[in-house]
Amino acid sequence: MNRSETTLFMLTSVDGKISTGDNDSMDVDKDFPKIDGVKKGLQQYYDLEQETDLWSLNSGRVMAKIGINEKTDEPERTPVNFVVVDDGHLTENGVKYLAKKHSKIIIATANENHPALKINLDNLEVIKYENQIDFTYLFAKLKNDFGADKMTIQTGGTLNSVLLREGLIDHLSIVVAPCLIGGKNTSTLIDGESLHSEADLSKIRPLKFVACNQLNDSYINLKYDVMN
Repeated sequence: MNRSETTLFMLTSVDGKISTGDNDSMDVDKDFPKIDGVKKGLQQYYDLEQETDLWSLNSGRVMAKIGINEKTDEPERTPVNFVVVDDGHLTENGVKYLAKKHSKIIIATANENHPALKINLDNLEVIKYENQIDFTYLFAKLKNDFGADKMTIQTGGTLNSVLLREGLIDHLSIVVAPCLIGGKNTSTLIDGESLHSEADLSKIRPLKFVACNQLNDSYINLKYDVMN
């Protein structure tokens, strides 16, 4: 495989929702600890997260949503190399904070005015694209130029759908929380454009079952390989 081998690692409700509502003020990390029957087992997700790859890919929108741009503390640096796909959600402060927190930070962007382009830090790299990000090329570059053999993906439903359609998700590790959220506009594990006809069925990715691990407090961890 001449690109990073990837695992989509996410926390979802039983009905596949990765947010608690239809706007950025609603968030499972913030809201699940407030819900009886859900909060007790939540720590298991964060414990499993600590076992994921030392290369991690996320999006600038998710980083902005969790408040990275407003952070002012001095974080303890982790050994994780962090890749952020961003066209304008991160501020200069957000980029600098991520650089303080992670061993290496790589920003992939098609925004010619991205604040990261004006920052000079030893552990910051910017991969700039002219019109739109070529994810196949990006994942190959991450492996061949930076040594990202294995990478965990934790982005939002829209970007997840792009990566899935392009055959760039190899494995799934999904922690299912014991709740139903609902809402047709609430983000799911895979969002993006819907399929429109029978001709689009080739875009559906079958899965091969790997494991179902029963966790405590009605949580489960589902693992699949994606048959790209």
